[in-house]
Amino acid sequence: MTRRLTEVARKAGVSEATVSRVLNGRGGVSESTRVAVLTALDVLGYERPSKLRGERARLVGLVLPELQNPIFPALAEVVTGSLAQRGFTPALCARTIGGISEMDYVEMLLDHQVSGVIFAGGSYALADAPHDHYRRLTDRGLPVVLVNAGVDELNFPVVSTDDAVAVEQAYGHLRSLGHERIGLVLGPADHVPSRRKLAAMANIAGWADDEECVERSSFSMEGARVAASKLIERGVTGVICASDVMALGTIRAARRLGRAVPADISVVGFDDSALMTCTDPPLTTVRQPIEMMGQAAVDLLVNQIEGVGVLTDELLFEPELVVRGSTAPAPGH
Repeated sequence: MTRRLTEVARKAGVSEATVSRVLNGRGGVSESTRVAVLTALDVLGYERPSKLRGERARLVGLVLPELQNPIFPALAEVVTGSLAQRGFTPALCARTIGGISEMDYVEMLLDHQVSGVIFAGGSYALADAPHDHYRRLTDRGLPVVLVNAGVDELNFPVVSTDDAVAVEQAYGHLRSLGHERIGLVLGPADHVPSRRKLAAMANIAGWADDEECVERSSFSMEGARVAASKLIERGVTGVICASDVMALGTIRAARRLGRAVPADISVVGFDDSALMTCTDPPLTTVRQPIEMMGQAAVDLLVNQIEGVGVLTDELLFEPELVVRGSTAPAPGH
């Protein structure tokens, strides 16, 4: 205890007696000195005394799968800003390959006594991934909101883009340009939003067998390039992708095969993430309403934290087709 007092006093630039007065809630200390002592406690990793803990802004975790896809920093910007306006401190957790897993982040957030967690693009979106760490949150009664579709059995509130409408918009656009051979580049087979996109495509295109027109990959430019190459070699002239990053990989695939975009191959992305107006050609894509979805996710979480009843029904947000330069009439039209 004495060593702790000495360390905190040195860090805050005050006497040990002053630190003791702050920790015991006694008067005779200026507000700026009190804040300096509490900050020193936090920086050195010591827990505040229980009677002082409530003064720290309440923490909310935001767990993302990555930051390389621009859609996730865009969501983080909306969510963190909205949380701060509501008096919460956002704790951003982004997974990296070979780094900390989502499960580990959940443990860390629980250790930090968070008030709630918002997940985007996590294991919940993969049917075959482990979901036990979500059940830990359920067992504790911790408020949670998921962004975009996940497995059904978790029973958390969900805020999603309507994947079926997104595919209908993209498919309708390509058909209006005369494309008849239209393919999909999707995420893994157990990825729930990709499953929804495939089901919608099979329905509107009347597919009985989708083997020829669907390829799957990781959500990376390199993976999408390999997948799209197979579709293009099978004679597809229009490609709908499950993300903008995949669409850029598809454009790269077309060019490596000696095809021009959009003269030979038309490509539609999904997200409308930052800089898609600056690509060559500018990307036609289906825009996720990230601003509205991020605000809705925060509203749902704060309502749970404040004890207001929240339905676990999924809130579906309508996407918007944004036509730019990567789509054109099919060859021969």
